[in-house]
Amino acid sequence: MVKTAVLVSGGGTNLQAIIDAHLFGEIRNCELIAVISSNPEAYANERAKYAGIPVYVIDRTIFPNQLSFTKALLEKLLDIEAELVVYAGFNYILGPQLIKAYENRIINIHPSLLPSFGGPGYYGLKMHEEVLKYGVKVTGATAHFATEIVDDGPIILQKAVEVLEDDTPSTLQRRVMEEAEWKILPEAISLFCERRLELEDRVVRIKGKIDE
Repeated sequence: MVKTAVLVSGGGTNLQAIIDAHLFGEIRNCELIAVISSNPEAYANERAKYAGIPVYVIDRTIFPNQLSFTKALLEKLLDIEAELVVYAGFNYILGPQLIKAYENRIINIHPSLLPSFGGPGYYGLKMHEEVLKYGVKVTGATAHFATEIVDDGPIILQKAVEVLEDDTPSTLQRRVMEEAEWKILPEAISLFCERRLELEDRVVRIKGKIDE
């Protein structure tokens, strides 16, 4: 079983998708050992407690800079012996020391088909506003390994979602979550925990059939 810690900051809808998938056996060989929250008021904390997952709060607001916050997070991850880290609505860019310590062991979900609409500033409703502004017909979500460059890590899975003519940023955001994010994030975690991911020259290959 791969000891997995999930990092959160807000409402925890992606966390709930992970919890549900794990409960129904869709995430295999995975032990959810912790939810680590940057926000003591985040509803994600309550979701984790209800599911019986230990919650650790490392309040971003009490740290003077990125370095000290990253150090505290890394110390906690090492203390609980986490083997895989998952960003699930985690709103902060962490320093390189954590990325290096968990190289190719941090999975992030991004609400677009990377490399389109990725990088600093592309998050939340603003991301979907940009999609509508550019008039693209298809958007989606990407599960990828996190690196020191925001949204630039090797892609694990992607799922496309149609952009409708009457979409607003809010309706598009919700549909991308329901049709893409909540499906491929648990799937990417399971593939990692089943040791079915092979990474070579930034290209992720999946061993075996995707629906096994």
